[in-house]
Amino acid sequence: MSFDGIVTRNIAYELKCILSESKVDKIYQQEKDEILIHLRKLGKNYKLLISASSNNPRIYLTEYSKQNPSSPPMFCMLMRKHLIGGVITDIYQYELDRIISIDIKSMDEMGELSTKHLIIEIMGKHSNIILVDKSSNVIIDSIKRVSADMSRVRQVLPGLKYNFPPSGNKVNPIDISFNTFIEKINNNNGNIPVFKFLYTNFIGLSPLISREICYRSSIDERKTLEYLDDNDKEKVYNAFKNLMNDISLNKYNPNIVYHMDRDEILAFHSLALTQYGDMTVEQNPSISYILDKYYYNKDLIDRIGQKSLSMKKSIQVKLDRSLKKLIKQKEELAEAENREHYKIYGDLISSNIYKISKGMSSIELENFYTENMEKITVTLDPKLSPSENAQKNYKKYAKLKNAEKLLKDQILQNESEIEYLENVLISIDNCTEVYELDEIKEELINEGYIKGSNKAKKKKTKSKVSKPHHFVSSDNFNIYVGKNNVQNDYLTLKFANKDDLWLHTKDIPGSHVIIRTENKEIPDSTLYEGALLAAFYSKAKSSQNVPVDYAYKKNVKKPNGAKPGMVIYENNNTLFINPSKSEVDKIKKVEN
Repeated sequence: MSFDGIVTRNIAYELKCILSESKVDKIYQQEKDEILIHLRKLGKNYKLLISASSNNPRIYLTEYSKQNPSSPPMFCMLMRKHLIGGVITDIYQYELDRIISIDIKSMDEMGELSTKHLIIEIMGKHSNIILVDKSSNVIIDSIKRVSADMSRVRQVLPGLKYNFPPSGNKVNPIDISFNTFIEKINNNNGNIPVFKFLYTNFIGLSPLISREICYRSSIDERKTLEYLDDNDKEKVYNAFKNLMNDISLNKYNPNIVYHMDRDEILAFHSLALTQYGDMTVEQNPSISYILDKYYYNKDLIDRIGQKSLSMKKSIQVKLDRSLKKLIKQKEELAEAENREHYKIYGDLISSNIYKISKGMSSIELENFYTENMEKITVTLDPKLSPSENAQKNYKKYAKLKNAEKLLKDQILQNESEIEYLENVLISIDNCTEVYELDEIKEELINEGYIKGSNKAKKKKTKSKVSKPHHFVSSDNFNIYVGKNNVQNDYLTLKFANKDDLWLHTKDIPGSHVIIRTENKEIPDSTLYEGALLAAFYSKAKSSQNVPVDYAYKKNVKKPNGAKPGMVIYENNNTLFINPSKSEVDKIKKVEN
């Protein structure tokens, strides 16, 4: 996967063809490092996504949008001030680097036309979105300000002149001659592999496309420069030059390469990736389409992962504490249940008090509670008198007798707590949207597991309400799967009819699943698919022979005071399922 200089050139060319003379209509900053610009041209609307995310920096036309923050950040307000109503006059790339400039002509505060550079630097953790006044080349502001403390090489601050990032010793590969190419090889360390030589010496080449050049030239990418003969060097240069010719002519073939079962994306690029042989390839004339398809889910997963990290850590700490507490409680319960010997010790000491004197640490006595009067060793506290030793054992017996019931109640409560916390962790893993995490966070605040900010309590904004997964079985029955405890309660207690089927993994944290019966008999195939979903959306998704209980909804109840998502049920049956993503993918999913 590589958003390299070639992909950048492709997207710059595509955006120029589509967006030149388009008008800036709206600007949103839906993430701290990401903006969305709404554009209009000849009655058609476009959404330009620009992200300076450290993990997924990118720019392309998108079909998606996110929830806007309640109040726009300062950089968003600045962008609106300078760019809304403006017209895009040009879009171009700097050399073959991952830098795109968008020229936008708009009215300034004096009512005069001026042009601004919107510069997008796609460079990993150094990615940035910078607004520059074209006439003076002075930075107006950036989505990430870079001070001297952060970088001694290059600062990005309002009022400073804009300078392009240094390219080191790399050169633009577009018009490299054979002699210059050979000179580069000769000036490099002979131990460097061919593919590494390419991307470390030429601007815009990634490891992915460097491997592609090696593959097209029939040269092993791991072969070092010192072992290249003249024929090898010519082959590498010819493959390199042919690829550069296509780029200079803007001849692209945007594509995504999948594993054979389309289960995982192997790579994407603007050029055909012949190195992957017979793998499944999806092509599209639009590089924006390819990037939108790849990055939407990837960025979503990354952001969910980042936002859920502290929540999961907090829950895991509480879960670990509860698990340790449960072990201790069970040890104490085992001792309480085996308390009878303390009463026996007390009786034996009392019956043989004349044989015992203060200062003794133990004594062997006949146990009259056994048939053969077997002798047992009774431990004594040498500091106590014989009667005090007897009383000590009686008190221990009485204490453990009282503790047994208390411990059983505490264990039930602790087990319920553990089940709830494990369900929360599964719910976090099941999140497919960032706002679903907010629902879980709100639930945890309400249950007292995490602290909520006073600011959040005072200021309640309208947030998008998440919906359960919706599937349609092979027999056309609707199946619903809860993503979190709020949805689980809603599905089971409010949404489901009394004759709908309810499914859940047996004694394993997971989602509630509802099969709408519509007063019809459920076929075995639909029952299996519902159980498959229950197993897949549970803690046991990677296990085999997962037990899944199913019952009519009328047999499922929520006890008074039970935590969200916690229910009890009766009159159930059990299926054993081997969950599989490929099997789940065969079930038709309805997009919310």
